Amino acid sequence: MASIRDLRNRIKSVGNIRQITRAMEMVATTKLRRFQEKAVASRPYSQEITGLVSRLAALLGDDVSERPLFAEGAGQKVAILFVTSDRGLCGAYNSNLFRKAELWLAANPKVDVDWYVYGRKGYSYMTRRGRHVERFLVEPSLEQTDYRSAARTSKALVDGFLAGKYSRVLVMYTAFETMVRYVPTEFQFLPIQEVKAATDTQKTSGDVILEPDAAVIFDSLVPRYLETRIYNALLESLTSEYASRRVSMKNATDAAKTMGNGLKKVYNRKRQENITKELLDIVGGVEALK
Repeated sequence: MASIRDLRNRIKSVGNIRQITRAMEMVATTKLRRFQEKAVASRPYSQEITGLVSRLAALLGDDVSERPLFAEGAGQKVAILFVTSDRGLCGAYNSNLFRKAELWLAANPKVDVDWYVYGRKGYSYMTRRGRHVERFLVEPSLEQTDYRSAARTSKALVDGFLAGKYSRVLVMYTAFETMVRYVPTEFQFLPIQEVKAATDTQKTSGDVILEPDAAVIFDSLVPRYLETRIYNALLESLTSEYASRRVSMKNATDAAKTMGNGLKKVYNRKRQENITKELLDIVGGVEALK
């Protein structure tokens, strides 16, 4: 059984760990609020540009399908943008993404994949399993990413698709829904399908005067639309990461508190037993002297 000194040292260690996890929880909460505000602020722009592209696609009609970004690519490979974290201690955030990737690979066993990876955790996971990482997107880091870096990532994926390397381009990331719900998500980045699906159901009303014509505006907006989709995926992944880290650190802090309270009870019981034993020894010695 542990001695009083051992129990005292364990109580001190658990208390130190609790202070660290509490500090990490506060840092994660602060960063979560900042990135959540960015993610929420970007949604109206994303919705507006998606609606605008859809309306222009409806005006163009069948001409949309003739554009290269809306038709299946000429390549045999599939490119996947895989968004993970640089650091751990964020619960099941990364492992859920890894499970999502493994399920996709199991459902598509004969597909050759080029991975474009954000986050050191995802890069380590893929390289350990011998997966081909076409590009490790390390600068800037995900936490410092902005719209320009998202635009560069979008351009790299689009260039590979238009060059005939890939038949499809997918994005796997974690969608932020609430403070305690973040879902590993996959969507097809290229060829563009959502705008085509909206075009099939959308009806244009009235005459629209555009200058220049709808085709020129449409071709100019599609790259911005793709950049916005990448930027939103990165923001939601980062927000989900800090939400998961906040929950994990709160659970660790609560567990340390519970463990500390349990150790204190054992320590007090052990200390009381020693005091009682010492008193009995004293009383026994006095009786023996009599």
